[in-house]
Amino acid sequence: MKQQTFAAGDFERYRKSTRREQFLAEMDKVVPWTQRCALIEPYYPKAGNGRPPVGLERMLRIYFLRHWFNLSDPGAEEALYESRPMCRFAGIDPGREPVPDESTILNFRHMLERHELGEPLFQAVGEYLQERGLRIAGGTIVDASIISAPGSTQNKDKARDPEMHQTKKGNPWYFGMKAPIGVDSKTKPIRPVAATAANVHDSQVPEDLLHGEETRVWGDSAYTGQTDVMRSAAPCAKDFTHEKGRGNRPPDEAAGARNRTKSKVRAKVEPVFGVIKRVFGFTKVRYRGLDRNAHALFVLCALSNLYPARRQLRCQT
Repeated sequence: MKQQTFAAGDFERYRKSTRREQFLAEMDKVVPWTQRCALIEPYYPKAGNGRPPVGLERMLRIYFLRHWFNLSDPGAEEALYESRPMCRFAGIDPGREPVPDESTILNFRHMLERHELGEPLFQAVGEYLQERGLRIAGGTIVDASIISAPGSTQNKDKARDPEMHQTKKGNPWYFGMKAPIGVDSKTKPIRPVAATAANVHDSQVPEDLLHGEETRVWGDSAYTGQTDVMRSAAPCAKDFTHEKGRGNRPPDEAAGARNRTKSKVRAKVEPVFGVIKRVFGFTKVRYRGLDRNAHALFVLCALSNLYPARRQLRCQT
């Protein structure tokens, strides 16, 4: 191990460990870096006649930092220069070597997007959690959340993103994409995930949110009437979605009582969206086009599965 320079050392007498440092120390221990790097390594550039590539694990750590702290490519470079805990997490000693520049960070992201590695990373994290004891229960909660996109036309094309669309939720209109997910009803990790434009109704993708071994499916009233579609994906599943009233009338008293009981289970999906949108800041898309933002969503869902389980996983290491 190389000796640290003064730039990487801690010399403050009364220094206190920050929440950021504690979080990064936990994630450093629970993320299976060797397995994740092995997944990407076949596609990563090899040393040749040009400038030697930055280490794969270092770039993956910086890529995850971008998602955890909602950073752009230039913002990630600046944050690494400003934050000593981030530099230490990425394994960079500023007294001996520079931080990878924004073009290097961007090229790494483009490489992952080009080879569509977001979904394999998400699936690999799910398998890792199962190996660590977070088993799949017999129930899945399906729901979707809107991720906003810029509605401005002050750009080169003088137009909004053609792959994003608008939808009405209540009285307000929203422009962007949707993030439909299926959450395990007991252990609460995200299992299947999809990405659609905002105008695609929730009832159009329930079969994509089931893994096939469910015995129960919970959902809000948007999924009412999709029993046959759900059973085509999960033959043993019972439909526990909310009931609707007839016409413009609300459900009767008995149906309302059943809906309230179902809501106690269905509410478990909200903390999952809270991690994605409030903890990691994915309330607005960063890129144009559905594919790039879908790739970011898959990676965020993988990281959000690790986030609530980090203390349990840490005890196992």
